[in-house]
Amino acid sequence: MLERRWKVVALLVGLAAPVALAASDQVHFLTGGALVNLGYSLQDGIAEFDLKHGEDVSPAEVWAEVVRQNELAADVRRNFPRTAYHPLVAMVVCMDGRLDTNELVGDTRHYYYVLRTAGSVLDAKEEEMLELAVQNGVKVILLTTHTDCAAEKAARDPAARARFPELARAIDERELRIRELLERPVIKQRIADGRLLVKRMNIDTMTEHLRAPEHSALANKPLH
Repeated sequence: MLERRWKVVALLVGLAAPVALAASDQVHFLTGGALVNLGYSLQDGIAEFDLKHGEDVSPAEVWAEVVRQNELAADVRRNFPRTAYHPLVAMVVCMDGRLDTNELVGDTRHYYYVLRTAGSVLDAKEEEMLELAVQNGVKVILLTTHTDCAAEKAARDPAARARFPELARAIDERELRIRELLERPVIKQRIADGRLLVKRMNIDTMTEHLRAPEHSALANKPLH
C-alpha cells in the first residue's frame, strides 16, 4: 500500500512540475498547496506507521520517534532550504492539536507569527510579544477561538473548574487580556492611524474555516 502511494505521488509530481514551472505565481501557489495537501493525505492514511494510538507505547518510545522524525525532517530542510519571509500576520490560536495553522491560512510560507496558548488566552508576556511583532512590521493580528474547545468546556463545568482553577481563571480573563492588548501604545497608535488591523474570528475545528464571532456560540464579544 505504501509503495503504491509513493508511485501515485511520483506521477502527480511529474505531471504538476512542468505545468507549475511554466505558469503564473497564482498557479505555483495553488499547485504547491495541492501537493502539500496530498502529503497530508498520504501521512494521515498510515496512522499505524509510528506514534501508534490505542497501544501500550511508553513515553520513551514516543520521544524516540519524535527525535527520529525530526532528524528526517531536518535532513530534508538542509537539502531544500526555505525562503525567509518577514511575518505580516500574527495569529493567536489555541494549542488544540486538531488546528493546523498552515491549513488555516492555506499557506506554508513564513508570513505568520503563531502564538499558541491554552484557550487562546494571552498573558502579559504574550501581549508584549505581539506589540513587539507589530513594532517589527506585523500588519494584522488575528485573535481566534475555536469550536469544541476543551479549555472553554472546562471553564463552564463546575467540577472541571475545581480541578483546573488556573485554566478556568484564564478563560474568564480572556476578554480583559484582549482589552489590555488593545491599549498597548504601539498597537493602539497603529490601529488609530490605519497601519494595523485586529480581527477576531472563530475557527470551525473540523473544517478550519474562519467564521465571524457572532456565528458561533463559543465566540467572544466583538472588539470596540
